[in-house]
Amino acid sequence: MKLHYYPETDSLYIELRAAPSAETREIAAGLNVDFDQDGNVVGLDIDGASKKLDLTSLEATDLPFASLKAA
Repeated sequence: MKLHYYPETDSLYIELRAAPSAETREIAAGLNVDFDQDGNVVGLDIDGASKKLDLTSLEATDLPFASLKAA
């Protein structure tokens, strides 16, 4: 899983799986979900992220990380 923040558009993309998107559906205002060709969720796109989320910190609890990277 990867988090991608784009300050120029103030959007946060949460990549759940490294798979190509075949379809995108807006499920709420400013919240788009990407699906692969089999209908599995591959990512979430949140528009206006800094107004909807606290982007100042990130916490992970009890996740079985094989690796952790910060850039």
